[in-house]
Amino acid sequence: MGDDSEWVKLPVDQKCEHKLWKARLSGYEEALKIFQKIKDEKSPEWSKYLGLIKKFVTDSNAVVQLKGLEAALVYVENAHVAGKTTGEVVSGIVSKVFNQPKARAKELGIEICLMYIEIEKGEAVQEELLKGLDSKNPKITVACIETLRKALSEFGSKIILLKPIIKVLPKLFESREKAIRDEAKLIAVEIYRWIRDALKAPLQNINSVQLKELEEEWCKLPPGAPKPTRFLRSQQELEAKLEQQQSAGGDAEGGGDDGDEVPQIDAYELLEAVEILSKLPKDFYDKIEAKKWQERKEALEAVEILVKNPKLEAGDYSDLVKALKKVVGKDTNVMLVALAAKCLTGLAVGLRKKFGQYAGHVVPTILEKFKEKKPQVVQALQEAIDAIFLTTTLQSISEDILAVMDNKNPTIKQQTSLFIARSFRHCTSSTLPKSLLKPFCAALLKHINDSAPEVRDAAFEALGTALKVVGEKAVNPFLADVDKLKLDRIKECSEKVELVYGKKAGATADKRESKALPGKTVASGAAGDKDVKDAAAPKSGPVKKASVTKASGPPKKGKPATSGATGGAGSKNKKGPDVKEIVEPELSVEVCEEKASVVLPPTCLQLLDSGNWKERLACMEEFQKAVELMDRTEMPCQALVRMLAKKPGWKETNFQVMQMKLHIVALVAQKGNFSKTSAQVVLDGLVDKIGDVKCGNNAKEALTAIAEACLLPWTAEQVMSMAFSQKNPKNQSETLNWLSNAIKEFGFSGLNVKAFISNVKTALAATNPAVRTSAITLLGVMYLYVGPSLRMFFEDEKTALLSQIDAEFEKMQGQTPPAPTRGTTKNTGGGTDEGEDGDEPDEGGSDVVDLLPRVEISDKITLELVSKIGDKNWKIRKEGLDEVSSIINEAKFIQPNIGELPAALKGRLNDSNKILVQQTLNILQQLAVAMGPNVKQHVKNLGIPIITVLGDSKNNVRAAALATVNAWAEQTGMKEWLEGEDLSEELKKENPFLRQELLGWLAEKLPALRSTPTDLILCVPHLYSCLEDRNGDVRKKAQDALPFFMMHLGYEKMAKATGKLKPTSKDQVLAMLEKAKVNMPAKPAAPAKTSSKPAGGAGPAKFQPVSAPVEDSMSSPAESKPDPKKARGGGVSSKAKGVQGKKMPSKASLKEEDDRSGPIFIVVPNGKEQRMKDEKALKVLKWNFTTPRDEYIEQLKMQMSSCVARWLQDEMFHSDFQHHNKALAVMVDHLESEKEGVISCLDLILKWLTLRFFDTNTSVLMKALEYLKSLFTLLSDEEYHLTENEASSFIPYLVLKVGEPKDVIRKDVRAILNRMCLVYPASKMFPFIMEGTKSKNSKQRAECLEELGCLVESYGMNVCQPTPGKALKEMAIHIGDRDNTVRNAALNTIVTVYNVHGDQVFKLIGNLSEKDMSMLEERIKRSAKRPAAAPIKQVEERPQRTQNLNSNANMLRKGPAEDMSSRLNQARSLSGHSEAAHTVPREFQLDLDEIENDNGTVRCEMPALVQHKLDDIFEPVLIPEPKIRAVSPHFDDMHSNTASTINFIISQVASGDINTSVQALTQIDEVLRQEDKSEAMSGHIDQFLIATFMQLRLIYHTHMADEKLDKDEIIKLYSCIIGNMISLFQMENLAREASTGVLKDLMHGLITLMLDSRIEDLEEGQQVFRSVNLLVVKVLEKSDQTNILSALLVLLQDSLLATAGSPKFSELVMKCLWRMVRLLPDTINSINLDRILLDIHIFMKVFPKEKLKQCKSEFPIRTLKTLLHTLCKLKGPKILDHLTMIDNKNESELEAHLCRMMKHSLDQMGSKSDKETEKGASRMDEKSSKAKVSDFLAEIFKKIGSKENTKEGLAELYEYKKKYSDADIEPFLKNSSQFFQSYVERGLRVIEMEREGKGRITSSTGISPQMEVSCVPTPTSTVSSVGNTNGEEVGPSVYLERLKILRQRCGLENTKQDDRPSLTLLSKPSVPTVVSSTDMLHSKLSQIRESREQHQHLDLDSNQMHSATTSSSSSSSSTAANIDDLKKRLERIKSSRK
Repeated sequence: MGDDSEWVKLPVDQKCEHKLWKARLSGYEEALKIFQKIKDEKSPEWSKYLGLIKKFVTDSNAVVQLKGLEAALVYVENAHVAGKTTGEVVSGIVSKVFNQPKARAKELGIEICLMYIEIEKGEAVQEELLKGLDSKNPKITVACIETLRKALSEFGSKIILLKPIIKVLPKLFESREKAIRDEAKLIAVEIYRWIRDALKAPLQNINSVQLKELEEEWCKLPPGAPKPTRFLRSQQELEAKLEQQQSAGGDAEGGGDDGDEVPQIDAYELLEAVEILSKLPKDFYDKIEAKKWQERKEALEAVEILVKNPKLEAGDYSDLVKALKKVVGKDTNVMLVALAAKCLTGLAVGLRKKFGQYAGHVVPTILEKFKEKKPQVVQALQEAIDAIFLTTTLQSISEDILAVMDNKNPTIKQQTSLFIARSFRHCTSSTLPKSLLKPFCAALLKHINDSAPEVRDAAFEALGTALKVVGEKAVNPFLADVDKLKLDRIKECSEKVELVYGKKAGATADKRESKALPGKTVASGAAGDKDVKDAAAPKSGPVKKASVTKASGPPKKGKPATSGATGGAGSKNKKGPDVKEIVEPELSVEVCEEKASVVLPPTCLQLLDSGNWKERLACMEEFQKAVELMDRTEMPCQALVRMLAKKPGWKETNFQVMQMKLHIVALVAQKGNFSKTSAQVVLDGLVDKIGDVKCGNNAKEALTAIAEACLLPWTAEQVMSMAFSQKNPKNQSETLNWLSNAIKEFGFSGLNVKAFISNVKTALAATNPAVRTSAITLLGVMYLYVGPSLRMFFEDEKTALLSQIDAEFEKMQGQTPPAPTRGTTKNTGGGTDEGEDGDEPDEGGSDVVDLLPRVEISDKITLELVSKIGDKNWKIRKEGLDEVSSIINEAKFIQPNIGELPAALKGRLNDSNKILVQQTLNILQQLAVAMGPNVKQHVKNLGIPIITVLGDSKNNVRAAALATVNAWAEQTGMKEWLEGEDLSEELKKENPFLRQELLGWLAEKLPALRSTPTDLILCVPHLYSCLEDRNGDVRKKAQDALPFFMMHLGYEKMAKATGKLKPTSKDQVLAMLEKAKVNMPAKPAAPAKTSSKPAGGAGPAKFQPVSAPVEDSMSSPAESKPDPKKARGGGVSSKAKGVQGKKMPSKASLKEEDDRSGPIFIVVPNGKEQRMKDEKALKVLKWNFTTPRDEYIEQLKMQMSSCVARWLQDEMFHSDFQHHNKALAVMVDHLESEKEGVISCLDLILKWLTLRFFDTNTSVLMKALEYLKSLFTLLSDEEYHLTENEASSFIPYLVLKVGEPKDVIRKDVRAILNRMCLVYPASKMFPFIMEGTKSKNSKQRAECLEELGCLVESYGMNVCQPTPGKALKEMAIHIGDRDNTVRNAALNTIVTVYNVHGDQVFKLIGNLSEKDMSMLEERIKRSAKRPAAAPIKQVEERPQRTQNLNSNANMLRKGPAEDMSSRLNQARSLSGHSEAAHTVPREFQLDLDEIENDNGTVRCEMPALVQHKLDDIFEPVLIPEPKIRAVSPHFDDMHSNTASTINFIISQVASGDINTSVQALTQIDEVLRQEDKSEAMSGHIDQFLIATFMQLRLIYHTHMADEKLDKDEIIKLYSCIIGNMISLFQMENLAREASTGVLKDLMHGLITLMLDSRIEDLEEGQQVFRSVNLLVVKVLEKSDQTNILSALLVLLQDSLLATAGSPKFSELVMKCLWRMVRLLPDTINSINLDRILLDIHIFMKVFPKEKLKQCKSEFPIRTLKTLLHTLCKLKGPKILDHLTMIDNKNESELEAHLCRMMKHSLDQMGSKSDKETEKGASRMDEKSSKAKVSDFLAEIFKKIGSKENTKEGLAELYEYKKKYSDADIEPFLKNSSQFFQSYVERGLRVIEMEREGKGRITSSTGISPQMEVSCVPTPTSTVSSVGNTNGEEVGPSVYLERLKILRQRCGLENTKQDDRPSLTLLSKPSVPTVVSSTDMLHSKLSQIRESREQHQHLDLDSNQMHSATTSSSSSSSSTAANIDDLKKRLERIKSSRK
């Protein structure tokens, strides 16, 4: 039992695998229960058992196996993942279950198989079952057949593929085992149920007895089509639907199903193809040519036997077809003709669509042979042509049929018409479009009038069939002239016709007819009736005239249509009456007079020919009135116009009468049902008057009205022929002008250009220039519609004339034709039906091509020429090809019949001589252009062989073949290429070149198609094999093509097609399909296609059409390229032109050359962004590897395919390194010319270069680095910033190369890293280089450390990331490295840092080992450099700023700054100060320490300056007198322009030469001091301030460090600068112009200056400080308050981020902010609160509350809260409306903070402290007299306790004590805290000192410090929780700091502290006359008392104590007492801290 107890405890899945059968049984039982309980099909529980299910079904113990099968069935039914187990489980069932004796096991096995089929795994199940049929165990075979039978019975033949089963049936019938034979019989019966007779052919060869038995069984089957009884999961809804219908007793849907089901299986599909070409008798081709007819007969009989095979294998049958065709066409023995026809029938039936390519050759021959009268021959020919028709389309053989229709032989005409009738029966309304129907109807209409009755009958039958197929609506337009009898006959024939597709087709046609689709009819009319003179009636012929006119009446007047019949299509309805009235005979004059007299007044008719012109005029007026009042239906148009033409008619001499006459014609045409018959009456007269000066316009108006009534095409043709039959040039030119306008108004639809061409040519040859000009204008208008092909008609004109025509075409190029406003096309836009619309573009295209006069060249293609082309000698073959080329060139446009040429050219496509192959391809290209769309019929026999050439190994041959295929596809469209199996056969060939070219071509063409033939699915299996091809390019192309196949076939079909793949392949392919599904484009919309035609057409005007295919062959992204170029390149016209120039290749044949002339990088809009998104979303691999794997390279290739020229990509990814060198050379050449392209593909270029870093070839590496240097220089010039994505996928790999052994490479890499800092922040570069120091390569470590040193030296400490401390610790580790170079590099780097940062380095490094520390100290001692404060490198980093600052700041970011800095550098170098260059840091460098740490600081650059000759400036300058504002002489005359003068002076302010700068400043000061001139500075303020703070920085970094320089000079320069600034900031209007960014930098400069210890040492240093103080106050008060507040906030943020910056700096910035806070009540209304709150929001984002609290000082958080509190107090709840500029308000800490504040201030009942601090106590009324002293004192103390009135309270207490000196205030103090008591005492003392000291100071100097930040404690008993003004708690450290300041002020500590002096509020600089520090304190306190009363707290500190304390004065006792008090207080604070 021990064993038992062990397995019982095991989990279920382990039990299922246990070796004990009991354990397994128990496991299966439990698993079954678990499976039944799980409700969620996607539960993770299912996955546990995924690997066990096979064991369930294959268990060795029969009992256990049964239970396992039950569990497996439930699993398969319910588990989402069950499909993954299909193969193994079904295979297990076949081998281990079907052989079991137990019936139950077999049943369960079958049930599981069926369940797998239900969950969509039918193909895998069927595959396993078919394998089982080969088993040696008959039980298994029987069970497999039974399973297949049940599956077929339940799921139907759509799910179970019958072909593989039928294939094995004969073998099963031959089995020895009766059980197998019986089961085979049952399955054969089941199959028969589904496919009926299609099964008979494959089973013909089985035992006759078995066949007979089968046939008996088949007869017993019920006749109805079967229906599936079980459905796939995806069809479950259908099942429910079916049940519903059955319960409702409806069978309709079932019927529909049958329709789908029955034709699904074609017997042909079930047959095996037989190869017959090899079985032909060897002497067949000799015998067929033999003279004896018996031999010929033998040969044909041999073929006849072979072609009886019902399915033939595809092959090259051209020779056989040629031989048979020759017999049919030329053999004299009619018996042999019949035999050859039978052979052709057999071939056509056996090959089906594969025979289509030969159809075009054979059809004309057979049709012409119908002249034979013998019935057996005729019958054989009929069978042959009918069989051939099924292999092709009516479209492709229509030309041949129509050519034969004009034959004189009546038998041929009859048989052709009958063939057309039979063909029509196979058509549907969609396969018989109007474009095809029109020519056939035209030809058949001739036949119905033929003299031979049999011809007439046949024509009636054909027309009747057409009527039945497409419906009356489509055919009636073509039957307009047919009389009623014939029309009835056609209808009669139509009723007798039975269509091949049954009633269904007819029904749809009828349905379509019954629907009123006006738009559609119009569309088809527009498309179809191109040169048909007669237009269509909306109803069929025999309808009475009246009804038609009524129905079609209203729309003509433009009223809305009222009925379905009229359908709102004006044009359609206008056609109606034309048709009817054309038929009406021409009326005699008498009849006309009679009709006219009914509607016109009698006087009118009498006066028509009066001799008096006035009477004629009166008559005309009456005539006009009558016409205007007439009803359309009653207006006899012909009669009226005949009356007008009556003598004097159009010879009328009085112009007024004539004008009226013409106007009446127009009226009649507009208002009546005007027919062509009526038009004929008046047109001649109108044309005669069109050139008349007075009547011309009326004539044109009348013509337009007639054109609208009778359609423009007809009218135009009549008018043109009339005009040019006259000699009057004026009439001719005006007619042409009228036609130009008419075309624009009516559109081009239906116009017969051919008819105009000869007239236009006549006009062009006219001597009168007006006629020529009009003709050229007309051509220009026609060009809009026809496109470049129009030019071909006029190529033989004189050069001068041709250039005029070209100029006109050029004008029109790029314009789109205007939308028609009149006539037929008025309503087509809205209603076009999808199908019709699809046809229309084709027709438009073919219409123009139809116009071209085509030459018949078949007679020139002689047998001699054909044999030449096939000669053994290549030279003769070449001669033959040359001849063909010249024939085509001469003809220009040819007819489709080219005799034997196709076969001859096809032979040359596989010529061994590649030059001839290329020549043949060029000829085929010519042929496509010359033949136009008719080349369609040669696609199968010539087009497909061109595709075979795509497999050629030579690149240039492939390129030529591709160009040719494109030229053909341009003419034919894609349908012909995709039909049939030809394309799939090509793709099947395992030629990598062929595959990649063909797939590339398909990927390019498929996206543009709206629909494709179903045969496209045949390519899919081969596409899948290409996905796994061993050639990478093939795989790549296949992946590219995948989405486009899916676009047309749908995911389902594509996924289904994977069923036949191996399981491993299938998974991979499915994954790719999933990926493709995401990228699958939408099918192009119908209208886009039509609109793109003219656009494309109007493109290359002067190019031969040969260029079109090449253009077309460029990849789709390239096509979209010009748009962004145009959009961007507005300013850079030359660049844009260059690109467009490249875009149009001029030679089609040399495609490769074309490609290379184009751009190498294609700008794909948003391409880079999309790639980044994909990488972020992990759709593609992240570019991160130790060595590049294949998938990375493939991915990069794929990404590059859309934006890198194909040929360059081939070079880039070639296996040979020399190609990489070529690619790099090309990239270097194109770097400058394609900046945009390079930048748009930069991420890909850098990734490709990283791959080159892994190459071993040095030359490639050197070239790559060379390119990178140029690239980064370009990027820096373009001011481009590398994105994070680009940097992270490139820099780490570049850093690897820094460790290369070759010195030259290392140098290059370092140079590149150096340049990269210009396009990527050094702080972000730092971590990448730091990572490089961890390398195992010691050279790399050393170089990286050196590079880090350089970065710190150039950019200061802030580049050190994440913090300087961490970075230095990392570097210091390498001091102990075992490699000497690394050690030295580490030491040198840290010494560099020491030179920049001083002793703080040791603190940052932390603990080092003794040995390392001693080495470092030694090295520091040795390094002669003393710590210099500034960076040295002349490289300015461009940090990337994201924060939105105001537009001024943005303006400063733009390019001109570069220009300026370079000019300034130039000026400096010329000025003679260059000897100091080695120590001079970059003067105009931004404060990188600040910027570096700021995520969003604007880059303030110098504004653009006017370029001047600077040489004169550097002549010795007259140094001005020491008084600062010396007036300098006026500026040069050359600077007459004020703005440029100011610009120039400002540029000198930043000069490196002090005297130049002083001179400039003096001049500016002069301008600023004169009010009338100061306005000139407006607009230059930012520029001036930038120059100024650059000069300040120059002084700070350079002049102060230059020991040779006289420091007095510096003081003078400072005086000038500060004086200028003070003048500037006193003028509020100018001061307000300063922008945020500039103010920020200015404040930075001023505060840095205040902290400069070196100035203190100078004699007048203190004076400078005072001046700066005053200036700062002015800047704060006078600048735009929004800008300055914003600037200070950004500056504070920067200073807090700069960990290495001085804390004093931040403190001074905060003091400025406090000052601003105090100004807020006055300035709040002028401030843009939204911007300020955005800045605060950004600040709080960078410094969340927690981070601020971690700051060493608590001032920042208090400053921020004070600012917010003040804003809240001033604005109240409205402040929350000012958060508009913050994107995510909800995430903003600011909003929450403001809400809290608002809530807090509104909350009435707070704690006592809250109440006192927030609300304040009620103010005491001073005048009120209180009875009790205690009340009075209580009120005073209440005031002292409140925040707002503390000052007032203390003053009142002081007054009270003075008045009542004996008053006891002790009781009030003893309840309060010790702190509050000392605060009150101290306050009283201060007031006493103030009041006493007032009179002692002689003059107010404004240099005194302000008192320390006073703090109002609350009268509570605690000591530590002291409230500051914000109501926040303040720590003791604040008081220690304050104590320190006080001690300094009172002279108790050494004044020379490290701390820099702080800001004070200063007046203008003057000599201080202060006696002692306490005096200064008094004077200052008295000065600022008023402002203190208004705004409590937070004032700016002083820096003035340092100079003053030297004069020793005895401190008063009160001061001493104050200090004692402070000491005590300090002690208390210390004790409280403990």
